[in-house]
Amino acid sequence: MWQQSFGLLGKSYAHNATGSFLLGKWLHIPLYTVPLCSAVVDVAIQDYVADVASELIYQNKSQISTEVLFVFPLGPHMAVYSFQVRSEDAKIQAMLQNEAQQLHEATEDWENLEYLQDQSNYPGEVFACFLGTLSPGREVVVTLRYVQELSRKPDGAAHFVLPRTLHPYTELYACNCLTSKLPYSLLLTASLQSPRGVANVQANFSLTPLIYTAQDRSTAQVSLAGSPSSRHDLELLVYFEEPTAVSAMVEMGDPGAPAGSLLGDPMVLVILAPSIPEAVPGQRQSGEFFFLDTTFLEHAQDSLLFLLKSLPLGCYFNIYCYGSTSAGIYPQSVEYTQDNMTEAMKHIPSTGSSLGDINLLETLRSIYNTTRPCGHTRQLFIFMSGLPPDKEAIAAEVCHHHNSHQCFSFCFSEDSAALATALARETGGEATYISCDSSMMVMVIKCLKQALKPAAEGVSLSWALPHGLEVEVLGGTPQSIFQSQYRLLYAQIHGQAQDTMVDKGAMTLQYSLDGHDVTHTIEFPLCPQGDGRLAGHWLAVKCLLERLLPEAASGSGDETRHRAIEISLTSGIICPFTSYVGVRTSQRIAWYRGSLALLPPRQSLIPCQIIELRGSSNVSSCYPTSIWVPSGWLTAVCASWLALRQLTHGIATLPQRGACSKACEPPPPSVSSLKYVDPMEFVLRSPVFGPWFTEVIAECQKLVALQNIDGSWTLSSGVASVLETDEAEIKGKMPAEVTEPSIWATVLAVTWLHRNGNCYQDLCELLEAKAVTWLCSRAVSQPDKCLEAVNTLLGSSVKPSVFRL
Repeated sequence: MWQQSFGLLGKSYAHNATGSFLLGKWLHIPLYTVPLCSAVVDVAIQDYVADVASELIYQNKSQISTEVLFVFPLGPHMAVYSFQVRSEDAKIQAMLQNEAQQLHEATEDWENLEYLQDQSNYPGEVFACFLGTLSPGREVVVTLRYVQELSRKPDGAAHFVLPRTLHPYTELYACNCLTSKLPYSLLLTASLQSPRGVANVQANFSLTPLIYTAQDRSTAQVSLAGSPSSRHDLELLVYFEEPTAVSAMVEMGDPGAPAGSLLGDPMVLVILAPSIPEAVPGQRQSGEFFFLDTTFLEHAQDSLLFLLKSLPLGCYFNIYCYGSTSAGIYPQSVEYTQDNMTEAMKHIPSTGSSLGDINLLETLRSIYNTTRPCGHTRQLFIFMSGLPPDKEAIAAEVCHHHNSHQCFSFCFSEDSAALATALARETGGEATYISCDSSMMVMVIKCLKQALKPAAEGVSLSWALPHGLEVEVLGGTPQSIFQSQYRLLYAQIHGQAQDTMVDKGAMTLQYSLDGHDVTHTIEFPLCPQGDGRLAGHWLAVKCLLERLLPEAASGSGDETRHRAIEISLTSGIICPFTSYVGVRTSQRIAWYRGSLALLPPRQSLIPCQIIELRGSSNVSSCYPTSIWVPSGWLTAVCASWLALRQLTHGIATLPQRGACSKACEPPPPSVSSLKYVDPMEFVLRSPVFGPWFTEVIAECQKLVALQNIDGSWTLSSGVASVLETDEAEIKGKMPAEVTEPSIWATVLAVTWLHRNGNCYQDLCELLEAKAVTWLCSRAVSQPDKCLEAVNTLLGSSVKPSVFRL
């Protein structure tokens, strides 16, 4: 199972009578793993940023020479900034070059990387370098350095997982089953830093005692104790003192970089994590919701019904359907009232007969040009069945407004997957692949629940610095932060302080929560003490490149493209317009006699790229998210800038990343054992439902269509028809204590939904919450007797707890 963690892969060949080597084609010879002998890993964690430096020693323990290929899987929030390979006779250094240059010398062995791309079962982005030939008994030393944004647990802990390349354990190597002793040595050390103070460290392996290296407990160290388990990934949880809504830590710049450059000036790592309480389902709630349907599909229209009915009182909404114009049902979003919703419902059944696709780009511009109602977070729900011709401009437009809204995109074809993924990731939303009609409504309601989480509104940052200094927040500040979310911002300090005696700055976070203004102010030192590592700078560069890419890829940003190339080449962080290449920097003896015969002496460049692996259904990684990703859907595991790159005709054909050619395959019968590689849980999903589910939705849909926006139902013949009961009989069974027929009808409807167990739970949870809230507001007398009468009428046994009794 080498494809799950990679590392150093080998392909063997034999000597001929003359002593030269007979090279086989990778296409016909299976890969196997060159054993890892030693791994030394140094991890530096600053709040929610990790800088990992590793040295890996591999040894060819076979009796024949082996061609070797190093492969390292990359997560979407990870960036390699240094790679080097050493043997007794040679050294390779990975360097960035403009992809427009003709790298003829390095093209001879690209087929080895293409083989890996075609044959691997791992779908995703990897860093790969073809190293050449390793003789029997000889060693090769790989030095790899990368940075990574860490996920934040609900309790505030920073979560770090050691990649399997650095700890391949039993899936790659046989171990002593009695002692579980690893066949390689692993030395792991971690330095921890936070201005809030390091409180505690937890791990699923043995650690040395936590040692504080500063009196204020802002820095600490910990190491691996003994031999780790050979049966699972190594995970580290770092807890900080005084969890607050905002924190800032300054990282000094590179002394060797020019002042004023991205790497030369200090960088402030800003953590925004407001404490936001859970919302009570069914109650009034703010929000501005736009529904954009470009599919011509009937089940997309059915989903709009459930979306509209599930919206909370107090929000705003608008709908954009098919047509040659970008106009919505209303000129701008309107308040969620019974009259406005009834008017909107009239347009849904007729949309399928309209002609012409919606102009998505103009629609988006129209939405962004309208004023957002004060205190209402903007949310977009986009349904796509094909790829718009102006896809690059659409992506650029959404990226330009990424801080002002969330986008939830639903795609029905492989063509639209890359765009759907890019739009959702850029805005912090979700992208969903819809594979069957009956599953769509469940998926859109799940996304609506995500969108209805309460948020800190009107987020703003202000800075107080000595005269001569100014701050630039790369990528801007988000306008909203949702409950359970956190935002990591990179703010660079430019200039020279006029008063050198002032050694501190201050940052103030302001936002509105449930109509109340909240303010947090903290101070941070302007002259930080650190080890000189630049994790925040590397990730800030990656963030900035992601912001520049959409405009550059849209075809209207030549200047932006040149800037992105310049930033990439000077910083060492790759972008879609630059490419890695391995440069041989030293070699002592002839290539055909050395332990690592890289290439003939005339050839100084070797293949060293970041490529996509097409993968298969056997998806697995070091991240513990269990969910299925369709075979061939590489956009599900790539960063947004990679997805955007696939949209551009001139860029997608470049050799560094191959385009995915496999069609989307149907999901397997069981998906519980498969894992997805993105720790942020941003996925293209496709659940499996039985054929009965379509009938279930049809039954439920009739009742949902009759619900009022406040959650109540009106006693009518329509409700009686759904309940398969005569209207006169329903009225006759109404208890004398119930003075309002709508109360009786609402209890009937909710009970009918619950009578079918969990069939409607995912679809109607929000609808039921509104109905129960409405009932509670009516102060119903003796509601238990009302429920008893309903259970008798419907032959059900729904418990009073459903109605909060």
